[in-house]
Amino acid sequence: MKPTSFSPTSSVDVIICTKDRIELLAKAIRSITEQDYPGNIRITVVFDNSPVRADLQMTSPTRQVRVMTNSRTPGLPGARNTGLLEATHPLVAFCDDDDAWRADKLVSQVTAMAATNATACVCGIEVHFGEERRQRIPAGPEVTVSALSGSRLTGAHPSTYLFDRDHLLGNVGLVDEELPYGYGEDYDYLLRSAQQGKVTVLPRVGTDVLWHPQGSYFSRRWEAMADGLEYLMAKHPEITANRRGSAWMQGQRAFALAALGNQPGTAAKTARKSLQLSLREPRAYLALAVTAKLLKPAYVVKVLNSRGRGI
Repeated sequence: MKPTSFSPTSSVDVIICTKDRIELLAKAIRSITEQDYPGNIRITVVFDNSPVRADLQMTSPTRQVRVMTNSRTPGLPGARNTGLLEATHPLVAFCDDDDAWRADKLVSQVTAMAATNATACVCGIEVHFGEERRQRIPAGPEVTVSALSGSRLTGAHPSTYLFDRDHLLGNVGLVDEELPYGYGEDYDYLLRSAQQGKVTVLPRVGTDVLWHPQGSYFSRRWEAMADGLEYLMAKHPEITANRRGSAWMQGQRAFALAALGNQPGTAAKTARKSLQLSLREPRAYLALAVTAKLLKPAYVVKVLNSRGRGI
């Protein structure tokens, strides 16, 4: 692997994809423009199926904000790719429109990338769910294919992703726009990045992540989850080769099918498949409980989110 060609003063492109959440978006933008980072930061806000807010644009010697509309497939993957294709700086980062970076997030990550000769970096998050606060920090010094094939690694959140742009576009490629409903695009992108390079971990919180009490954008789109997980397992054979990872995804898919409510037999069969791989997979038991109408899916998601976890 060639040595990194950037430093803690290298220019950074930050991509924020948004949909009608102007107050949260303004907070996300402010957290980035106020970074303790000596290099230039350019924020590209990509509006997906919503009116572009030209009033957000700004320019200063080291901070810029520009806005544009999603010119590719509607949805998050297409919006991310719209921003990626407009990025020209050595480093590129993502931030969701309802999250916020801590002041030293960027300088600490760029320093960590340079020190470890990495092609990407993630850091920890603090999940905000109502009054609850939970910190999630990826284990180990590096995010590996082996770790990702067995776990979603919630702490490795897309709002912490930082990439060497040339390596990203030259070796990893664009975000997969074929994913059903765009579900799991961040996981897929991180897994592909780990396959093609080194993803180093900054072992401390750098991003505050807001989980809404009413649930995330996908938490009740059960069809999206079921179809997306099926796609990911077919795309990445390393997941199905990992008993733990396969049990996890089959259990998650069983829960989504159970939550849909119209395929109880398929949901139960998928849950049993998960348990055959691992009797310790909790999602399979939750799926069976939902199928038997002992639990409501919304309640399960709410309890898990309050603990800083998803299904």
